[in-house]
Amino acid sequence: MTTPLSADDLEIITRQLGRTPSGIRRIAHYSPHGIPQVLEMETWVFNQPFPTFYWLSSSAIDKALARIESQGVVKELEQRIKDDPELREAYHDSHRDYIARRWDAMTDEHKSIIEEKGFTTLFETLGIGGIKNWDQVRCLHMQYGHHLAGSNVIGKILDEEYGIREIADKEGK
Repeated sequence: MTTPLSADDLEIITRQLGRTPSGIRRIAHYSPHGIPQVLEMETWVFNQPFPTFYWLSSSAIDKALARIESQGVVKELEQRIKDDPELREAYHDSHRDYIARRWDAMTDEHKSIIEEKGFTTLFETLGIGGIKNWDQVRCLHMQYGHHLAGSNVIGKILDEEYGIREIADKEGK
């Protein structure tokens, strides 16, 4: 069972996204000042599978990550994952955490639909944001959303090396 979103949360999220949100299960993470930053999404939305479980809604974090992505950090991180077996295993653990959290949060109704439609394997194998190749990063936004709500080594690197947590913690101050 999920807690309904408050009118204030919905208003903030609508401003953050620039549109009325749909498919939100709950707020997965708030800033220390009460601003929604990560949304936990339903796994079945608009009669189709939706593998993105954590959706970063924070405008401040979004802009910071977009700036970092434009500097080629995604390719750099992928190379580090390729070269460092410990980092690669930690990153694979992040995918496993994401998959487990997504499946555990899924309603029995959605599990039945997904099983009936033959999508179970997708939800058991597609990692963060629906990615198939677990050595690719693809999107820092999804990684960081998972970091704030779960356990993600790329998010940890973004905090340690790029100071993203400082931006996240200031939001709404």
